[in-house]
Amino acid sequence: MRVLVACEFSAVVRDAFRALGHDAWSNDILPCEADPQWHIEGDCFDAIEWFGPWDLIIAHPPCTFLANSGVRWLYGGKGTVRDPQRWKDMEDGARFFKRFLDYAAEHPEVKMCVENPIMHGYGKDIIGVEPTQIIQPWMFGHGETKATCLWLVNLPVLEPTKVVSGRHPRVAFAPPGPDRWKERSRFYPGFAEAMAQQWGGRING
Repeated sequence: MRVLVACEFSAVVRDAFRALGHDAWSNDILPCEADPQWHIEGDCFDAIEWFGPWDLIIAHPPCTFLANSGVRWLYGGKGTVRDPQRWKDMEDGARFFKRFLDYAAEHPEVKMCVENPIMHGYGKDIIGVEPTQIIQPWMFGHGETKATCLWLVNLPVLEPTKVVSGRHPRVAFAPPGPDRWKERSRFYPGFAEAMAQQWGGRING
């Protein structure tokens, strides 16, 4: 199966699929943190069109302006007046997210998963579709909490693989710093392994 993991610089999901024998590629405007051999650096929709066709697309569009945890910043933090630039960034982010679902609607043969944290209502109004399911790291071997929404097209919901104790919101309490956004956006290996096993399965050996 040919798999594109869009908006991924870590290669966590890509490598989970490659480990099972799939022709999986990561893509981001950033260089890859892992082996760059199977990384397409550049615009994700160029990667979709120019390097396809793809059987499965898993997308991690930026959540900075869409996550419910940061909705107060649309109004300057504690105010009641819209921050025009922040609002525009939110609308642009929601439209970017929606492009993946629109692509899936136009290409019914493609399997699609779009991932994001819990989204605020303003973003959901633009996207127009509720997530298919919400998963937590503790369902997949990580003793932490971080509600993660999946919008699924032509895919079954993910079944928990290893329910563990521990409900620590590690990511929410990550210390400030220049790389905080990277750590907050990093995908859990347990999620990636479940996707590869349940949506692809082993095809080599």
